[in-house]
Amino acid sequence: MVRRTRYLHQDEPTDTPDVMADARAQFGERALLVRYARGRVRYLLSRQLVTLLGASILTIVSGPVIGFAAVMLSLVGEIVDCGYLRGVPQKLSGAAPIAPIRRMSVATAAFQALTVSGCVVLGWLAAADQSAPLFAIAFLAGAAINAGLVLPFHKQAAMARLAIFVATPIPLFIWEAVFHTQADMLFLLDAAGAILLAYMVHAFLGFVTYSFERNKTDTLALMDQSVVLEETNQRLLTREREARQLSLVARYANDSVILSRDGGRIFWVNDAFTKITGYSLTEALGSRTGDLLNAPETDPAVIDAIAHAMNRGEPFRGEVLNQTKTGARIWVETNIVPVLDQDGEIEMTVAIERDVTEAKQQASELAEAKRAAEEGARVKAEFLATMSHEIRTPMNGIIGMADLLAETPMTKEQTLYADTIRDSGEALLTIINDVLDLSKLDADKMELSPVDFDLRTCVSGVLTLLKPQAEKKGLALEIQGLESLPDVVHGDDVRLRQVLVNLIGNAIKFTEKGRVWLELECHRDAGGDKLSCAVCDTGIGVTKDKLSHVFERFSQADAATTRRFGGTGLGLTISKLLIEKMGGEILASSTPGLGSRFSFHIPLREVSAPARISDGGAPAMTCLSGMQVLVAEDNKVNRLLIRKYLAAVPITLDFAHDGQEAVTKTAALRPDLVFMDMSMPVMSGLDATRAIRKSGAHQPIIVALTANAFKSDEEACLQAGMDGFLTKPIRRGDLLDCLSSHYSVPRV
Repeated sequence: MVRRTRYLHQDEPTDTPDVMADARAQFGERALLVRYARGRVRYLLSRQLVTLLGASILTIVSGPVIGFAAVMLSLVGEIVDCGYLRGVPQKLSGAAPIAPIRRMSVATAAFQALTVSGCVVLGWLAAADQSAPLFAIAFLAGAAINAGLVLPFHKQAAMARLAIFVATPIPLFIWEAVFHTQADMLFLLDAAGAILLAYMVHAFLGFVTYSFERNKTDTLALMDQSVVLEETNQRLLTREREARQLSLVARYANDSVILSRDGGRIFWVNDAFTKITGYSLTEALGSRTGDLLNAPETDPAVIDAIAHAMNRGEPFRGEVLNQTKTGARIWVETNIVPVLDQDGEIEMTVAIERDVTEAKQQASELAEAKRAAEEGARVKAEFLATMSHEIRTPMNGIIGMADLLAETPMTKEQTLYADTIRDSGEALLTIINDVLDLSKLDADKMELSPVDFDLRTCVSGVLTLLKPQAEKKGLALEIQGLESLPDVVHGDDVRLRQVLVNLIGNAIKFTEKGRVWLELECHRDAGGDKLSCAVCDTGIGVTKDKLSHVFERFSQADAATTRRFGGTGLGLTISKLLIEKMGGEILASSTPGLGSRFSFHIPLREVSAPARISDGGAPAMTCLSGMQVLVAEDNKVNRLLIRKYLAAVPITLDFAHDGQEAVTKTAALRPDLVFMDMSMPVMSGLDATRAIRKSGAHQPIIVALTANAFKSDEEACLQAGMDGFLTKPIRRGDLLDCLSSHYSVPRV
């Protein structure tokens, strides 16, 4: 949708709320008190003229002493009152509290009123006849009117003065009534006149208060109207400025702008429209946008969606295939917004279109590149799976037969030959496993399997495994810090063992004499428990310029090293990736001719629970007595190998040559356990397993025998209904462990 943003310009007034606040502040209690104080001080002389006039009359009637006394008494009151009020504005201009100032001003007002009342009493009592009451009452009325004029500004002070002025004549009339018994009709007329003057003063003061409030209301209303008018004028100016700016933006924008009305007929386009489509304003004028720009291939669903949105007075945003004046196809991202009039009818339509043809092409190219990459990854995975299967299948026979051959009576030379066959097969198997591990790590498909395990046993087992290699070369294989390790930690013991085997195996391979040693330490930092391990040797070392490349795949120090010591150059690469996968880091340092040091640090959380420790030794043969086992395997070498592996075990062994035969024999023989090869003719092992599970008949334990070593293959077997997974080449110990672990859990 098209959005409009109001920007603040330097010439725009921004203090309208402040103006209203100032206007209302003029009628606030602090402002009114200041106005009261200033007014009383300003009109001091005017009040004194009235006082002097009254004093002059008293001088004529009662003598100069009385007149002078009245003037002095009045001046004392005014000096006290105005003397205090003179400093009030300055006090209130700061943060002084208003309450004490108001109370003090009320007190000075009352004092000033008392002095005026004193002047009245003095004149009343000093009169020789009964002419004083009329003059006294008139003077009090004038003082009351003067006091009432400030009623809207300082109500408490005004009310204090009025209360004193009202109370002053009451005791005087009582005194007259009691001590001047000759009071007759004249007294009554004076009393009635006093009451009438009081009423007139009260009415006048009410009018003053009403006028003030009316003036206040009118003033604030005028200010409100003035502010509203100013804001309205400012909005009009702002809208005019924005309209002018939007006009410039639309005219010189890089995006195409189309204005249409009367059913979608164009009445204005900008220069970008002409640049993108090739149509000038004259050529586009009066045409419908769709008729002018839609291509034959434009999606009808998009056209209908635009029409539907316009009919409902709703905006539309999407991508549309258009054609230019030359017939070229372009993709545009359009944003169409209907502008409604006061009646809710569409007055015109604004369309902003951006050429996204290049972006669409890039997106298409990226999608194609992604598809090609995914296809390449799929082909690579299939190739590795195929190679793994095709190599592991014959390796199963080679290594297995070498194991069986080594158990027969042979000469020393024959034993050497058999061991060489077995070692070569295991070396080839190691290469295959390294390639598969590297492929999983590259695809980020290798998953760690953290468990609680005995760290000391794990490390000691690696040294026990590699010690024969070290002794064969006359090397000392040592370990430092084993006793300081915790008993049980939580982590992936399989991958830790793989890293240690790679690093220590490398150290032994590249060390001709001296020793290889392992330094171990567990410590805790802000990140938790960590295992620090360093593999050191006194081997050939690596030059500084080659050291940074030792973790690269298929890389060794130089070609001579590869020819001399062999290897694929994947061990360190895999170790580095595994360490990083476990959240650690690996470092290397080396000195040519003196040796190398490879150290790594990984998080391993110490736990208090004891680790599960295998009972070690081979399972007792007698515990398998009477067990019925079916082997589904199409390769006769593998069948022969399994028959030989299990020849001494007291079980009933039978074979099936394909998956269909495995299903049939399972139903007929009701075996306790089935070893199921995954790749067989007629019916695969997965399909055979599904058929057995669906049959509802006897359900044996089914364990996969496969040359596929990927995690996805294991998951496929488990999903098909298998209970276990053995990877070829299979060793006798693997078969016996599997039989022992599953025979104790018969399936009905």
